[in-house]
Amino acid sequence: MVLPVDPPTRGERQPHSRGSDFSELSRRITEAGLLRRRPLYYTVRFGLVALALAGCVGAFAALGDSWGQLLVAVALAVVFGQLGLAAHDLAHRQVFSRRRPSEAGGLLVADLLLGMSYGWWMNKHTRHHANPNHEGKDPDVSPDILVWSRRQARTARGLPRFIGKHQAALFFPLLTLEGLNLSFSSFRALKSPSVKRPALEGTLLITHFVLYFGGLFAVLSPAKALLFLAVHQGLFGIYLGSVFAPNHKGMPMIEEGTRLDFLRRQVLTSRNVRGGALVDAFMGGLNYQIEHHLFPSMPTPALARAQAITERYCGELGIPYHRTGLIASHREALRHLRSVGEPLRAPAVD
Repeated sequence: MVLPVDPPTRGERQPHSRGSDFSELSRRITEAGLLRRRPLYYTVRFGLVALALAGCVGAFAALGDSWGQLLVAVALAVVFGQLGLAAHDLAHRQVFSRRRPSEAGGLLVADLLLGMSYGWWMNKHTRHHANPNHEGKDPDVSPDILVWSRRQARTARGLPRFIGKHQAALFFPLLTLEGLNLSFSSFRALKSPSVKRPALEGTLLITHFVLYFGGLFAVLSPAKALLFLAVHQGLFGIYLGSVFAPNHKGMPMIEEGTRLDFLRRQVLTSRNVRGGALVDAFMGGLNYQIEHHLFPSMPTPALARAQAITERYCGELGIPYHRTGLIASHREALRHLRSVGEPLRAPAVD
């Protein structure tokens, strides 16, 4: 689905007032106190993740060269997913209001613990937030491997063209490589201007992989080490994909020339996922994707209250607000992938 230029919106205010629509929502959110920092929440949450990481490392050391390490690999994949969510919140200054502690925490969690460049990811994610689902501006919908629109499919060449034919079926298998892809992209980005501290990040990344691979091959036999690596990184990639894919995939794409104000650009291209406390914990609050895009620095525990305010306000303006279940969100994303790949499956015309 691609948004047309200047899409008419049911119940839309006159053009001269559209700039104030977000201001009014922001006022309601601020008056509700939802932008205040939540130090106790993040202390408890990050403390639990740190304990889980320490528990995995302790269990790994205690089990030694055992097939039981595969259970540790599964647990560590979940912990790495939670570390990724922690790095995300640090990057958005949800934890600290100041840049320096946010950056220090992000470098520690992303580079040293996860093996992913904080500077590279920050640059990429900032561009995504500015123009979600915008062809040509959002790096998350660039046709690197998958295609996200029929226009991309029609012009695809090489690997995207080959994979795009069956990308819906290949989506989850490809996610097993996402963790390794993030690390590879991080090392490659050290030469890019987007990484402001390449020496520091490079040192942290190398330290991560020396400890990671050193620990694997020092404790496990080569066969067990490689299997541990496959299980851990594969499930970690699937976890990340299961958290981030439901947020925008299958929502309207924005073409060049489409004019939308900030409120509509963020709401129309994002999808919320309902499901209660379990989904909140699994997705780290990113199931409130609409509110997160509107207020990126809002602490996670405030998002549920913000959701009710935002949905009600969008209803007042007649702005479509999409919210569905976790399984349904994946169905919508996969249906979109299959649909946009259709031009690649069509028989060639002589």
